Amino acid sequence: MWSPIEGNKKRPLTESDQGLPKTPDPKALRRLVQNREAARKNRLRKKAYIQQLELSKVKLTQLEQGLQRSNAQGVILGGGGGDVLGADQGVSLGTNNIISDATAFDLGYARWLEDYHRQMSELQAAVQERLPENELRIYVDNCITCIDELMYMKSIVVKSDVLHIINGTWKTPVERFFMWIGGFRPSELIKIFASQIEPSREQYMVICEVQQATHLAEEALSQGFDAQKQSLFSTISFDAPGSPANVNNYMAQMADGMTKLAAFEDFVLQADDLRHQTIHHVLDKLLTTHQAARALIAVAEHFHRVRCLSSLWATRPREN
Repeated sequence: MWSPIEGNKKRPLTESDQGLPKTPDPKALRRLVQNREAARKNRLRKKAYIQQLELSKVKLTQLEQGLQRSNAQGVILGGGGGDVLGADQGVSLGTNNIISDATAFDLGYARWLEDYHRQMSELQAAVQERLPENELRIYVDNCITCIDELMYMKSIVVKSDVLHIINGTWKTPVERFFMWIGGFRPSELIKIFASQIEPSREQYMVICEVQQATHLAEEALSQGFDAQKQSLFSTISFDAPGSPANVNNYMAQMADGMTKLAAFEDFVLQADDLRHQTIHHVLDKLLTTHQAARALIAVAEHFHRVRCLSSLWATRPREN
């Protein structure tokens, strides 16, 4: 997939471009950036590993409980005889008690949301305390790492249940209303960034170029996504007039439909990659640390309002 970020050939702005003092030791600064990136990746891998352990523990507990209930009911798992009550249904009774990947993701997302709120609260407090830039950067990086963690979680579940991510059942109704291929539109995120950071003229021009390129990439993905949906619809439609209706044709249609459904995984992964590139390019390369902090806080406030609107809509008075 073409990357809009790679198409932007302008030199990223630095704080020296905006009249701020230059770093006296470029080598030390590069080492600092490299160490910070390595630490960020290590934190991300550690969180992902811990989360996988937690999900495995939940699945194991569910499996043990299912086996205990089945044994208590006298059900033989995987039984083949009809002389035992429910033996032919033993497998389904057992597997229904095992947590699915989608359910595990929903549980993980709830924990992630709590962590995200905590990280954003700490970032907001750091901004209000007017911490030095190097200290504030730690809080900014923690928030970006938290967002990366969600991308990683989605990349796992999308391979087992892509429709769960596309349908957005793990989000509130109003959030689902604004969803685009399993998440937010990165071009709209850039709008929020630009409205809160008071960019310089040169920054503003570069940000507008990135937003336009990102929007074009979104449109290309949307067209491919819609074309794939239309192809899936045609595949599972009725047979052409005159075609004999038989089981073989039906099964061939279903097999083709399953293949085309699986192809949507790639669209979600490409959309998430575009979201990931946009966040890192703008926050890490185009904005100063203080601008990045304000941008992250603005985005958090935006999504908080969306969730609040969803709650208000769900509890609105209804006329008889």
